[in-house]
Amino acid sequence: MSGDVVNLRQFRKTKQRGEKEKQAEQNRLSFGRTKAEKTLTKTLNDKAERALNQGRLEKPADRD
Repeated sequence: MSGDVVNLRQFRKTKQRGEKEKQAEQNRLSFGRTKAEKTLTKTLNDKAERALNQGRLEKPADRD
């Protein structure tokens, strides 16, 4: 019944590296956009908001 000998220090370091890599991958998905992509998204959102506001009907002012 002899098990494999495991160096706990190396095991911890390997585990920590794996966790850091998972976090890095998540950050790449969340924040990994180029400046051009960010600018394009902002421009498209602004254009859509202006188009929406152009069709809005304003309510008349309440008279007391």
